[in-house]
Amino acid sequence: MTARLVVMGGGRMGEALVSGLVRAGWAPPGDLTVVEKREDRRRQLEERLPGAVIVEAAPAGAGAVVAVKPGDVEEACRELAAAGVAQVLSIAAGVRLAALEGWLGDGVRVVRAMPNTPALVGQGAGAISAGATAGPEDLDWAEGLLSAVGTVARVPESLLDAVTGLSGSGPAYVFLVAEALIDAGVLAGLARDTSAALVVQTLLGSARMLAESGEGPEALRAAVTSPGGTTAAGLAALEERAVRGAFLAAVQAATERSRQLGA
Repeated sequence: MTARLVVMGGGRMGEALVSGLVRAGWAPPGDLTVVEKREDRRRQLEERLPGAVIVEAAPAGAGAVVAVKPGDVEEACRELAAAGVAQVLSIAAGVRLAALEGWLGDGVRVVRAMPNTPALVGQGAGAISAGATAGPEDLDWAEGLLSAVGTVARVPESLLDAVTGLSGSGPAYVFLVAEALIDAGVLAGLARDTSAALVVQTLLGSARMLAESGEGPEALRAAVTSPGGTTAAGLAALEERAVRGAFLAAVQAATERSRQLGA
């Protein structure tokens, strides 16, 4: 029997993708096969993904997702090639299309993706790039898969390092901001749990405003900033400490590091 989709790797991202596909109605659980080498993890997945097929070795499949650690990608690709899969989406960080295509062999259409960790809660932001023989229908297929766990952009592979530096590493930047704001609230006299609750909701609410208001961040920031007011004073302190420049430098540094690791 041929699986509609084979997911190589039953880690957190593989599990999140299968859960998202079922939740979105992309396929019933029985059409989704997860290949996981660890027996203890297979038992967990059988409980967490009821109805999905959990196996140790790749079966024949119409398409496949490579969701293993970078060091295991070659083995996973060669296993998929032996199983006769013709269409592959790789979400393995840092593994270039040329390497994927070499391991998978001729006749396999490959799309490479860079998702981020909020995909684990269905709110990811990522990008996809087509391999040498992948066409628009393959990009549509890959976007349909990743849309189950977030937002997807299409970029040439040369820009995936920038995607890594921005949205791939971006959650860590946001978490650092959250840590700093919570500490600032404590310094100002709030109990830590109160400060944490206020910061988390502030971040959630601000993100919702960005996504739903139809206004850009500049306009929304200006609307909160009264002349000579408290927000203006806070923003002035941030600008004095070059916080904007620090974020620019962080994304550039992460992008360059992604290039180095990929090389």
